[in-house]
Amino acid sequence: MRILFIGGTGLISTACSSATVSAGHELWLLNRGRSLLPTAVAKDRVLTADATDEAQVRAALEGREFDVVVQWVGYLPGHVEQDVRIFAAAGQYVFISSASVYEKPPSHWLITEATPTVNPFWQYSLDKIACEEVLKRAQRESGFPATIVRPSLTYGPSQIPVVIGSWQKPYTIVDRMRRGATIIVPGDGTSIWTLTHNSDFAKGLVGLFGHPGAIGEDFHITSEESLTWNQIYALVGRAAGVEPNILHVPSDGIIASDAEEEGNLWGDKAYSTVFDNAKLRNLVPDFKATVPFSAGIQETVAWFDADPGRQEIDAAANERWDRLARVYGEALLRAAGR
Repeated sequence: MRILFIGGTGLISTACSSATVSAGHELWLLNRGRSLLPTAVAKDRVLTADATDEAQVRAALEGREFDVVVQWVGYLPGHVEQDVRIFAAAGQYVFISSASVYEKPPSHWLITEATPTVNPFWQYSLDKIACEEVLKRAQRESGFPATIVRPSLTYGPSQIPVVIGSWQKPYTIVDRMRRGATIIVPGDGTSIWTLTHNSDFAKGLVGLFGHPGAIGEDFHITSEESLTWNQIYALVGRAAGVEPNILHVPSDGIIASDAEEEGNLWGDKAYSTVFDNAKLRNLVPDFKATVPFSAGIQETVAWFDADPGRQEIDAAANERWDRLARVYGEALLRAAGR
């Protein structure tokens, strides 16, 4: 099949690019051409355009047709409305949404695709929900061939998936652990989360390409390994060769110190979240996540350790965490009468 990735240079999409090519598909990318990351796609199959500029996209695509189009960088309803106009003739349009759209707080511990999509705590999730609504309306009104896919917290060699960390400069958490600095963990650290390696996500996604049963449907693609945040941080520490110095802080205390954490916590990671992938396996029966976090995080930390240029430190985040650790630690001492 001829497949187009809009974006295609991110943490998840690069793994999916490799899996798509390995599966024998003809893969093209459309993006601004600014990424310095290696790609599985030859340069003559990379189309340059601003994906939010309809005229640029149409010009870049002129004379080309695709069996499957995957939208990796659609964050606002306007992006998706534009795609509905441009890709009406595509065989399948796959929108990469987010599992954070599922209801918060959850009414049930097990998440299925029937779980309501209601999340008032995170603008990112609200925007993704609005994008999904655009596609569902287009399906009803014109038969637009959309498939919605929702990744959860997906990681790979270049990302360390913790709840309180620096997404832009992930090595910061490893540096803190190795320095013996306090590591903030929300709540008591016993809530359960699901982490998915990008190579495992890719298996599920590629299996949906061109599948008639995927048209008009939504799927999440996740591992089924469930770990507490305490276990997750301990495994990160083991990969870093240290035992982390953990301080448990209530989520509302973390949000009080940094309001931007509301979406990350109340809108996502403060709750126990386990996913049922039965719907995906009905269409992709061979799907199975095979990379345990204990192995995946070893690979990730080794990737950072291999090149000092990857070891950027988020000074602002360090300052916030140090301040919170100091204030909360002192409060605990006062509560204990010391």
